[in-house]
Amino acid sequence: MPRPPKCRRVAFLPSVTYFKPAGIPLRALEEVRLSVEEAEAIRLKDLEGLEQEQGAERMNISRPTFQRVLASGRQKIAEALLNGKAIRIEGGSFEMAFSRFKCLNGHEWEVPFETMISTPPRLCPRCDTPSIEPLLPAGFGWRGRGRGRYGGRHGMQQNSNDYMR
Repeated sequence: MPRPPKCRRVAFLPSVTYFKPAGIPLRALEEVRLSVEEAEAIRLKDLEGLEQEQGAERMNISRPTFQRVLASGRQKIAEALLNGKAIRIEGGSFEMAFSRFKCLNGHEWEVPFETMISTPPRLCPRCDTPSIEPLLPAGFGWRGRGRGRYGGRHGMQQNSNDYMR
């Protein structure tokens, strides 16, 4: 029996999670399910242009695991594009990289995981400025060297069984 996959660290949840070919009714489409961590690996490598080593560090996984997750995601996207299938982004085994934010005016606030899934923050709740950024925990990516999972309130995890249901 294979061991369960380790939670992968994700720093971005897409606001749009379903894509379909134009002109084909939804009832006639087959779907390809892209996990949240596959979407994150594609974002880090193809959108941000990171090397695999950097992407693996950001996701708190090994470089070979990052390569496997990336290849799986790319294969699913190619299958959907070339065979006219819809893409649904959901599920997987991941943890959020952050849940605290701050605005340009110095206000800081915590965002519950459930809120991050449905509506990530776009404005500061105190001054309504759109200039906000996540506060990354110590040991995440370029701000530290630690690779361990952070605990306390930030150790939120999500599994495929209860994501976006």
